[in-house]
Amino acid sequence: MKTARKCPKITVAAAALVPLSLTACGGSASSGTGSLTVQDYYQPSHDAIYKACAKSVGVEVKINHLPGAGLISKVLQQSSSRTLPDVLMLDNPDVQQIAASGALSPLTDYGLNGEGMVPAVVKAGTYEGKLYGLAPAVNTISVFYNQDMFEAAGISAPPKTWDELRAAAKKLTQGDRYGFAMSNINTYEGSWQFLPFMWSNGGTEENLATPETAQALQFLVDLQNDGSISKSSVNWGQGDVVNQFVAGKAAMAVNGPWVIPQLEKEKSLKWAAFTIPTRLASQTTVAPLGGELYTVPRTGDKTRMGKAGQFVKCLTSPEKQLESAKIEQTIPSTLTVAAEFGKSNEVIAPFVTAVKTARSRTAILGPDWPKAATKIYTAVQAALTGKAAPAEALQQAQNQQ
Repeated sequence: MKTARKCPKITVAAAALVPLSLTACGGSASSGTGSLTVQDYYQPSHDAIYKACAKSVGVEVKINHLPGAGLISKVLQQSSSRTLPDVLMLDNPDVQQIAASGALSPLTDYGLNGEGMVPAVVKAGTYEGKLYGLAPAVNTISVFYNQDMFEAAGISAPPKTWDELRAAAKKLTQGDRYGFAMSNINTYEGSWQFLPFMWSNGGTEENLATPETAQALQFLVDLQNDGSISKSSVNWGQGDVVNQFVAGKAAMAVNGPWVIPQLEKEKSLKWAAFTIPTRLASQTTVAPLGGELYTVPRTGDKTRMGKAGQFVKCLTSPEKQLESAKIEQTIPSTLTVAAEFGKSNEVIAPFVTAVKTARSRTAILGPDWPKAATKIYTAVQAALTGKAAPAEALQQAQNQQ
């Protein structure tokens, strides 16, 4: 009989500095193979899916819902105390960071390869050529618009280019109503909303100080100078933006499909959505990929890890993708399933289109993405508050260490 290798005790603070491969060598908190522990930051709305997959795998499931804000520090703590869950859900930009630490096992060990899925999903879950996470459903951002306001302004169709968007926003700006609203707050949320304008125009986080990114930032400055975007956008989160839209204070609003349930409650509000316009009609919208990926941590128990792999395989099956998408108002990760879902749901269709060409935030810089995100929102804030011209703001941000 082989004896288990002992792990050294490491404090949470120290764990943040030590590769998780050194600490993720113990077993999961629960013993035996009769049950699996799933950890996420969802509401209990997904519990029925978890229980169905557990039944198909032949185990019971213990579900642990945690606040998303403290998830990474919790994972570090669990790793040092050898209490990692059997199935761990992570926000997609965090997967590469945790995979790099050695805490996750490759999903290919369990017969998963992401075939047929949105390319950005596979990219987000891949680190150094190995697949560590997959998502049942994903999201991105598009533009919601008030159809009554469009009709009153004589705008017959949603804009497809920046020039058309700027012209429409000017027409729609009246009194205390802004033609266009988006979050430009100094957090990752602000960076997330700027990405479609930067990426679609050929800009990249590898070097922010390029003419392409400067054009994107200048476009937002121009909208603000026109009076079409509120100067308060530098303080607005995405929740504030949708509230402005619902209140009739914004005719167009950049947001994600997760706000659809809120909009559907407003029976007097006639709305629809369209894909974020590009500078040129010949360009393709490249929006950021949102959503959570499921992973199988290295708990040290191969039998349990095998069951966990089967569980993730069930979660990412076409049937469960559709169930998850309907619960969260998101997009199935498999392209064919997403296409069918879009055909049956006009509201979701623009998001399905955007997801096809979406990009994961870690696609270029991998685990270093957070540094770039900070630089992006810093530059956006500097330009919109008049502290620096777009090109200068981007150069200053790029020079940040």
